Amino acid sequence: MEYSSNDICVIGIAGGSASGKTTIIEKLKQKFKDEIVLISHDYYYWCNDHLSMEERVKLNYDHPKSFETDKLIEDLKSLKEGKIVDLPIYDFTIHTRKKETLRVYPRPVIIVEGILILENKELRDLMDIKVYVDTDADERLIRRLLRDTKERGRSVDSVLTQYIKTVKPMHEEFVEPSKKHADIIIPRGAENKPAMNILIQHLKTLLK
Repeated sequence: MEYSSNDICVIGIAGGSASGKTTIIEKLKQKFKDEIVLISHDYYYWCNDHLSMEERVKLNYDHPKSFETDKLIEDLKSLKEGKIVDLPIYDFTIHTRKKETLRVYPRPVIIVEGILILENKELRDLMDIKVYVDTDADERLIRRLLRDTKERGRSVDSVLTQYIKTVKPMHEEFVEPSKKHADIIIPRGAENKPAMNILIQHLKTLLK
């Protein structure tokens, strides 16, 4: 099926690292099924093939300049125009992009997810709904620790060191202030059923 920009709704879901964005997205996928396509800002970390692994590990991955956001904006515009797009794929185990790409097709709902997606005005302006997932810092740290050690092969020491050096200060400088741009703020993430119901109903209205 072909879609025009008038048929497509873009939702931005932001929030701190491990705030529960993925759980909310899964809830929306269950509700809207094949109507949704997901684009993660994490896909657009710069390719670091020119750096050694030791150098890659030391990079600040929580600063806006860590992302090729212009490419994300370009791909999002193409999807809104009804075009097929090949997205980059980032491999967190080696801190660079894979050779393969991910082909995605336009859908009525495009979800853009990431910690810094509300920090960029040009990207924000492409969104019909802007959501910020607001979760306690201790809870986010615990979730990040479990995720990065289990799914990304990281050591506990490396996760904590990165959190202290870059994740926490970048959250305070860039992520938390971007909350003011949100249309809907969801405390406690997907556990907040009233807020989830508001988001789902608003999305249904937009799709009509």
